[in-house]
Amino acid sequence: MSNLSASPFLSPLALSIEIAVMATLIAGVVGVAVASLLANVRFFGRDALDALFCGPLVLPPTVLGYYLLVAFGRHSFIGGVYEHVTGNSIVFTRTGAVLAAAVGALPLIVKFSRAALESVDPLLVPAARTLGASPLRALLTIQIPVAARGIAAAVMLGFARSLGDFGATLMVAGDMPGETQTASLAIFDAIQANEEGKAVVMIVLLTTIAFASLYLANKLIARGHER
Repeated sequence: MSNLSASPFLSPLALSIEIAVMATLIAGVVGVAVASLLANVRFFGRDALDALFCGPLVLPPTVLGYYLLVAFGRHSFIGGVYEHVTGNSIVFTRTGAVLAAAVGALPLIVKFSRAALESVDPLLVPAARTLGASPLRALLTIQIPVAARGIAAAVMLGFARSLGDFGATLMVAGDMPGETQTASLAIFDAIQANEEGKAVVMIVLLTTIAFASLYLANKLIARGHER
């Protein structure tokens, strides 16, 4: 297959991977930070904060997309500041696609990272504190390294989720070939255009990547339990 004939199949997939990687980096940093807070600090409203960050797991994609449009649209505070600083809008751009995918991945990373952090031997952190370690130092040098396999598994699950995002991405970023048309959107367009062959190629590729991510995540979790 020539490069020209391959590009309609591979370009949306390459864009999906690029967006998923950036989204996973954002969701990974935010998710692990939130998971660390929820796992280690008891405060009023902790359960509400957990529900807020994990809400995208149960919200319909269109509802989630609407909230993102309200939060990052041109008339919102965040969207207005971003456009003033960069000269570009968040919505209907690749930036919007990254944010939509990151929000979709965030609940999985928060949930599984929190579980990994809470599974750490409860005697280790207090022991580090008695030796003079600050809460942050104990987190960074003891708790996160011990829970690293579980956190890595959480990040991989977040990557798989962000790779396949559809509804929120469509609402926030649109469906522009070469700019915001991810593999999921390209599959939908191909089916609508009766180009089943093109759709099947991308479906097989996405399925392979998703199953590989889940397999590796399961292996990481299993090895973490063996320790």
